[in-house]
Amino acid sequence: MTEIVKNAIEKEGVIAIVRKLYGNNLMKLAEALYAGGVTLMEVTFDQAAPDVLPKTAAAISELATRMEGRMHVGAGTVLTPEQVRTAADAGAKFIISPNTDPAVIAETKRLGLVSVPGAMTPSEMVTANQAGADFVKVFPSIDLGTRFLKNVMAPLNHIKFVVTGGVTLMNFEEWLRAGAVGAGIGSYLRDKALIEAGDWAEFSRRASAFCAVVKKVRG
Repeated sequence: MTEIVKNAIEKEGVIAIVRKLYGNNLMKLAEALYAGGVTLMEVTFDQAAPDVLPKTAAAISELATRMEGRMHVGAGTVLTPEQVRTAADAGAKFIISPNTDPAVIAETKRLGLVSVPGAMTPSEMVTANQAGADFVKVFPSIDLGTRFLKNVMAPLNHIKFVVTGGVTLMNFEEWLRAGAVGAGIGSYLRDKALIEAGDWAEFSRRASAFCAVVKKVRG
């Protein structure tokens, strides 16, 4: 399964990031994004919530069951080995973090999951890679830019990068052409106003547009 998920990230390039969305709306969003071609979804841990572990586990479990065979579900904003275990038990297949923590990476790999820690500097990127990360998330990418990614990829071309933070339909192609294997897409694919309006068709359209960019760049 690990190789299947890794291949999906590299081939499909779009990871939908879902924060603070649960229950029926989460299921409807997943169905809408899948209809548009997105098959990777990250459910994030809300670190400020007192019931963060059970609440996130329930969301991942429900989503993994509902979308089994269609979508790869992972956990995001994972900061501790305990959260890795909680996500794994709930059915997560990949673990994404905003930071580089070798303990989190080690636990992720021990459990046979795909590891995507976050990094901002070359030192963090190398540390993450040497600790066993499958991909390194450049975060926050909007503050670093595509020129930064191109420059670090010159000496670090053995590392596979995913970009997150400010990636939009307007700049997604530029990130892919700069060398990113994919991107975590947040607000554009979980627009609160659209969710409140129940405009699921628009989410499908947006998902399809992102997937079309990947096809355009990679053929």
